[in-house]
Amino acid sequence: MPAIADVARLAGVSKATASRALSGRGYVAAETRRRVQAAAAQIGFIASPDAASLVTGRTKNVGVVIPFVNRWFFGEVLEGIERALLAAGYDLTLYNLAPVGPERDRVFDFFLARKRVDAVVAVGVDLTDREVAVIARREKPIIALGGTAPGAPRLAIDDHAAAALATEHLLRLGHTRIAHLAGAGAGAAARSVQGQRRAGFLQTMSEAGLAPRGGVESVVVESEMSLPGGYSAALQLLGHPGDRPTALFAASDEVAFGAMRAAERLGIPMPSDLSIIGIDGHEYAELFGLTTIEQYPGEQGRLAVEAVLHLLGEGDEADPLPASGAPLATRLVVRSSTTAAPR
Repeated sequence: MPAIADVARLAGVSKATASRALSGRGYVAAETRRRVQAAAAQIGFIASPDAASLVTGRTKNVGVVIPFVNRWFFGEVLEGIERALLAAGYDLTLYNLAPVGPERDRVFDFFLARKRVDAVVAVGVDLTDREVAVIARREKPIIALGGTAPGAPRLAIDDHAAAALATEHLLRLGHTRIAHLAGAGAGAAARSVQGQRRAGFLQTMSEAGLAPRGGVESVVVESEMSLPGGYSAALQLLGHPGDRPTALFAASDEVAFGAMRAAERLGIPMPSDLSIIGIDGHEYAELFGLTTIEQYPGEQGRLAVEAVLHLLGEGDEADPLPASGAPLATRLVVRSSTTAAPR
């Protein structure tokens, strides 16, 4: 079996230089690195991750915690993370994080704390002070993508502003009876994604002089952030013709798709009697003709990996985190699901 000494001899360098060239740790001239890599490929040498870990203290492995793997947004983020990690020579260990309970605690107290990962990316979850402290005590960097992690760098769109933009679009079309299909727990978790979107909607309506006369519950209905969740919530919201809104702002595109199906079932013409807007830029949004606030989850995953590599001392010198906490990119994409309010 070829050894690092064989690679070094063939490339005409020391074993230490060959090791640095193949591990990516430490400075090696570009031409020397290419020569060492060519020598390793010629004799079929594969660097041992375990051996490299003993030398560098690194595992070349990043832990990713995520609440769902079967929803479009999270799948797109995960794909972006995986591609970027593979390109950087890192592995990925995935943990599906429960909302609360002993299973969630085990992820932090055992798997992430004791298993060998170099860093953690938390996608769309709100970590507690204790959970962040468990990882920080072991000097593992954390990046929060979409969710929050107290004291840790965060990458996210401005959910409050995105909700305000969606609501303003409906207001500019002349709608005054606008309702919001919020994510589950939006009212109780103000700092969460769904909480920020709810707050952006309510503030924009209030500033337009359209604060709900019947209380927030009359214009905000919470649902799971999924197509079935949006369907059930929209049936509840649209089921009373006398109180029916003329426009809906859905907390995600999948919720919006469910609301569109509910409107069809109830025989409500769209968009002439009901306009619907979502947030996400789902790959099926164009197929449904859905107006949406588009974001770019695959690119967000790539940026999270760049940030992690930066915190680990790899990659470019420039800090890849948005300057001054600037939010990630979004844009309004208008399609056929929204139109002027009915007379």
